[in-house]
Amino acid sequence: MCLAIPAKVIEKRENGMLRATVGNGPTCLTVSDMLLPEPVEIGDYIIVHAGFALHKMDRTEAEESLRLFRELATASGEQANF
Repeated sequence: MCLAIPAKVIEKRENGMLRATVGNGPTCLTVSDMLLPEPVEIGDYIIVHAGFALHKMDRTEAEESLRLFRELATASGEQANF
């Protein structure tokens, strides 16, 4: 099973690489943008799988997804670090 959590682009690097944060937590990812169908900018939200950004998300949709993931974690007795 695969779970995709929205990540926010914080930096565009050379060679099509992006740095992104996962939610409000400390996790940062470096991912490739080569599979994205459209360009992204700093502040955009993306879905990442296996080191590749696959999809650009609407900000409202991304923030609602993060809220629901946090709610789910809390309901299961876990603390969400994102």
